[in-house]
Amino acid sequence: MKVSLIGRTTAVLALGALTLTACGGGSTLTGAGASSQEAAMTAWTNGAQENADVEVRYSPDGSGAGREAFLAGGADFAGSDAIMSDDEYESSKSICGPDGAFHIPAYISPIALAFNLPGVDHVNMDAETIAKVFNGEITTWNDPEIAQQNEGTELPSTNITVVHRSDESGTTENFTEYLHAVAPDVWTDEASESWPVSGQENAQGTSGVVSTVSGTEGAITYADASAVEEGGDLGTVSVGVGGEYVDLSAEAAATAVEASTVIEGRSSAEMAMELQRDTQESGAYPIVLVSYHIYCNQYQDQDTADNAKAFGLYVVSEDGQNAAADAAGSAPLSESLRTQAEESINGISVAE
Repeated sequence: MKVSLIGRTTAVLALGALTLTACGGGSTLTGAGASSQEAAMTAWTNGAQENADVEVRYSPDGSGAGREAFLAGGADFAGSDAIMSDDEYESSKSICGPDGAFHIPAYISPIALAFNLPGVDHVNMDAETIAKVFNGEITTWNDPEIAQQNEGTELPSTNITVVHRSDESGTTENFTEYLHAVAPDVWTDEASESWPVSGQENAQGTSGVVSTVSGTEGAITYADASAVEEGGDLGTVSVGVGGEYVDLSAEAAATAVEASTVIEGRSSAEMAMELQRDTQESGAYPIVLVSYHIYCNQYQDQDTADNAKAFGLYVVSEDGQNAAADAAGSAPLSESLRTQAEESINGISVAE
């Protein structure tokens, strides 16, 4: 994986912070990664302390930084909105044993396309229009391509300001994967954790882009739905799918995930998912984020293995998923996904 200097510095700082928090002794599990999980993680850490007697310390430094800290041995697990690359998976074998690391879907949430346009709460856009807005081809809110999909809505001539993540972000990778899958003639760039369009506004982390849009009339961004809801008065885009416009909701995100398949070819515990971004299924919201917890198949000591297993099982449990839904508006795992996740987590062992 190509890692920027900023991302590498963040990961090193996170690794150091986690090392300090882990030195206090006791039953502590350290994690780092996706900022999209921050609200849910607060609920999970509280629940794990109460229900599983495990103290969890998590640094929401971004998916790329989290995976790097995990692979460097500075975190016991990583939170990531993006799947480990093949190279990262091979690297994980040096700390996780011959079967390496594996992904557990922990957090399912729609990625909101959120905008600041006073007096306008919802805008309909099909896939090509979304791609043209974010690549800078459509530059005003009353552009005919937007207006014709929003009859009855008075759209101003305000300039559109695109705000993207400045850090390496799994949310960026998920969104650019969607854009390339549904509008490849408009969005020609492959999926990437780094935003590929230069010259646009940017901000650090989920909270950073939401804050920037909240303070910039005409701005639009992509961000985990929970952060947008916390942001207050931002409008959201309803996405064109199969001849209809689907509103942002956890239920619509879950519908999109159910149409997906698990990627094969790694360890038997693997649950990384291949999302069908171009689905035409009614009621499916395809700009969805499946955020993972990445664990070792084998840990070096019994305490860490036990803590990872206890925390992982709480997160995917009905109580854990409902706690995240209450805190962050995420979509709970289906019964079939939960059962598979429990089997994978129960397979965590200690290196001989």
